[in-house]
Amino acid sequence: MLRIRWQEEKGCLAKKYFFLTNLRQPYRSSVRIAVITIQRLKPMYMKGRTIGVRLFSVAIILMMMGCDGSKKEDPEAIPKGILLYDHPEFGKILTDSVGNVLYFFARDVEGTSSCSGNCLNTWPIYYSEGAATDKDIDPADIGVIIRQDGDKQTTYKGWPLYYYANDLEAGQTLGDQIGNNWFVAKPDYTIMLAQHQWIGRNGDLYQEDLTEGEGLSRYLVDAKGRTLYSFRNDQYLTNTFTNADFSNNSVWPIYEIESPIVPSLLNVDDFSVITVFGRSQLTFKGWPIYQFGQDEERGQTKGVDVPTLGVWPILKPDSPEATMP
Repeated sequence: MLRIRWQEEKGCLAKKYFFLTNLRQPYRSSVRIAVITIQRLKPMYMKGRTIGVRLFSVAIILMMMGCDGSKKEDPEAIPKGILLYDHPEFGKILTDSVGNVLYFFARDVEGTSSCSGNCLNTWPIYYSEGAATDKDIDPADIGVIIRQDGDKQTTYKGWPLYYYANDLEAGQTLGDQIGNNWFVAKPDYTIMLAQHQWIGRNGDLYQEDLTEGEGLSRYLVDAKGRTLYSFRNDQYLTNTFTNADFSNNSVWPIYEIESPIVPSLLNVDDFSVITVFGRSQLTFKGWPIYQFGQDEERGQTKGVDVPTLGVWPILKPDSPEATMP
């Protein structure tokens, strides 16, 4: 299959389609002129050639819109880079400059792309030199990685961004939850899902059932890919680890988030907030949520075997409910 690169600097046709279907400025006047021209030229065609006339109409409109610097509209009137869109189902989501929805991939938790080869036919990469030009986008959240194939890819809070090839219209979100690994990109996730190999503090490999060995496990991380844990001795909505003076908080910091914004695969009702010595801590299925101080990089899971396996379980979508006090 022909690989399609969705790069905005080469996206003139996409922009034309977007503005034609929405009849927005600055192209509305060009469309009017094109319609008048078509009406004048129409008698030149033989009767019955409806398809030919329609194709010719589209061609004239596209030519009058142009892709070069000759168009008259104010360049600042055309949106560039990543935009925020209020979606009726997902709330605020990330799109490109013409409304195409962007996605995160759970396997990219380390900040590098795990989608290559045939994967890119379904999930084309997003890249724009001006990704952070919109006033609603914090430039600090935007990055660029160089993929193994040498191409550039834009990231948001460290997550590489993609399109879904079967989203044929602006605002479509058909790629969400595919394989339980692809999620609509939102600017305000406080919880994300990752799928990656668990590696303990000493480099031992673990599977989801905590047996040793290779395997991808699905688990909860924060918005920037840092792993989230529970503590075996805690009880339902009760933190039994943290000292009143927070003297041990650097070892296992509480996850201080008050508003759970989660991927659609998770149930937001499984999250709540408790107060721990005057500070807020997010919980999942009743388990107070922690991070591990030695997890310094995205996706690291060094706390999985500290001090032994099972004491600090990594939180998963199917983690059991916490025990009642």
